[in-house]
Amino acid sequence: MQSGDTHPPARPGADPFAPPSAPPSATPAVLTCVDYSDAQVEVQRVEDLAAFLDEHRPAWSTVRWIDVVGLTDLDAIHALAAKYELHPLAVEDLLTHSQRPKIDAYGGAGSGLNARLFITTRALHLREGRLLSAPVSIFLGHTTVLTFQDAVTGVFDPVHHRLTVSGSRLRADDASFLTYALLDAVVDACFPIIDHFDGNLDRLENAVVEHVDPSLLSLIQDVKRQFALLRSTIWPMREVVAALQRDPNECMSEATKVYLSDLYDHVVQVIEINETYRERAGDLIESYRSAVSYRLNEVMRVLTVISTVFIPLTFLAGVYGMNFHYLPELEQRWAYPAFWVVCVAAAGGMIAMFRRRGWL
Repeated sequence: MQSGDTHPPARPGADPFAPPSAPPSATPAVLTCVDYSDAQVEVQRVEDLAAFLDEHRPAWSTVRWIDVVGLTDLDAIHALAAKYELHPLAVEDLLTHSQRPKIDAYGGAGSGLNARLFITTRALHLREGRLLSAPVSIFLGHTTVLTFQDAVTGVFDPVHHRLTVSGSRLRADDASFLTYALLDAVVDACFPIIDHFDGNLDRLENAVVEHVDPSLLSLIQDVKRQFALLRSTIWPMREVVAALQRDPNECMSEATKVYLSDLYDHVVQVIEINETYRERAGDLIESYRSAVSYRLNEVMRVLTVISTVFIPLTFLAGVYGMNFHYLPELEQRWAYPAFWVVCVAAAGGMIAMFRRRGWL
């Protein structure tokens, strides 16, 4: 199973509010802040995190989206967790790279903490024809959305583009609608991936029909593993989206829940298409094995025919090759030509019989 994870998980039970202990060689996180409203949008690359956190957002901003790329920069994660009151358990899950997609709610009315909806999923992307899975975590507040990615996947590029379009539905809605758009981008990224491996399956099917090559089996099994990775990633997303629809939360607006039903349909569609192609890959393996078996049967049939044809010829050669002095035919001039006539007639008769019976 391929994955985009390149760093070990965080120490179990680590307190995200404790002083960070990032190694000096840790790669600094790349932070991008997007403030937007229906009227305008502002995108900035955060260079000085401390100064950025000390400042207030613009008065016109209705939603702030902070996108963090890089999970080894514990200083940045610690600062953001303290500023936006991210729950320690959620931050621990954030640093666990093997976390399966899930949803947790923290804080809210009466808890003393701002309400936060924590969603973790995995973004799928292709790199040099290989399917990679990278963890993506989303923290949803009333007016703020924080996303954390381990590496640049490009899965959120369509959302960035939509925010730059004046009059887009995304800029007119709240933070929960942005979260829906981010999850929708993660799911929609699966469709071109499926199309890519569908093309691979078509080429492999043609190759299996044309010739049997031992390398084809490993290629077919590799494609099947890619579909298995996609399945393990997208299947839990159905539970996540269903929980967002079903469970009430003050950070999730009722207007956004209407769109979540469409997202659920997309998840189910990806699952169904993926299952269909997984079955195709399994059937292709069986087709390859059948082609190998058929080719082996053809070879064995030819060898069997050759052996059968030579059985009477071997018998005749054995009889006349014996060292007996009194063999009547040995004294005749016509014996040698007659021997070949009988051999050719026997072989030709057997071949003709095999053709009549459809064995050749």
